[in-house]
Amino acid sequence: MELLKFEKGRKGVVGMKLLEERIRRDGIIEAGEVLKVDSFLNHQMDVQLYREMGREWRRLFDGAEITKILTIEASGIGIACVAALEFGVPVIFAKKSKTKNIAGEVYSTTVTSFTHGNVSTVIVSKKFLHPGDRVLLIDDFLANGAAMLGLIDIVRQSGAELVGCGIAIEKAFQPGGARLREMGIRVESLARVSKLEDGLIEFID
Repeated sequence: MELLKFEKGRKGVVGMKLLEERIRRDGIIEAGEVLKVDSFLNHQMDVQLYREMGREWRRLFDGAEITKILTIEASGIGIACVAALEFGVPVIFAKKSKTKNIAGEVYSTTVTSFTHGNVSTVIVSKKFLHPGDRVLLIDDFLANGAAMLGLIDIVRQSGAELVGCGIAIEKAFQPGGARLREMGIRVESLARVSKLEDGLIEFID
């Protein structure tokens, strides 16, 4: 299995280039500005790649004293879990439905999915997120920012402190990243796609 090395530099420039090469090689552009990376990121999972991504986020957020990683069901869970090994902290994932194994009070918010075009109510048990926690959000994609805004709302409800967002692939031509940065939120995206057009994928350096 290919092992991608993320080296130190401004925002992990070398590592970003390696991830960009993987996206160019294995990513598939579909109608509606959809980028499929299911062969290595969010269906079949290249765990070696996940590990290097986690190491890069650990480098970027060094000294941030993160106590929890928060993601959303389902494709962010694997990435968040491997990243959490680098930080040595638990992962919480916001569930899209309340099941019998979640008892007691919950934080809840609504999220609109860019990929699926539906609206979900997502929840996190109040047992696992508290004032005093320092939270890093992790997800595979950032497009319109709805998932991140939902998770930010949950962090706000809990009284915890939001440290920032770690994103694998940001669609920089969509408004999510700009919206979050305008809110003063730190966003560290390992690959920023500037254009999906005519079978070509372009990135922001």
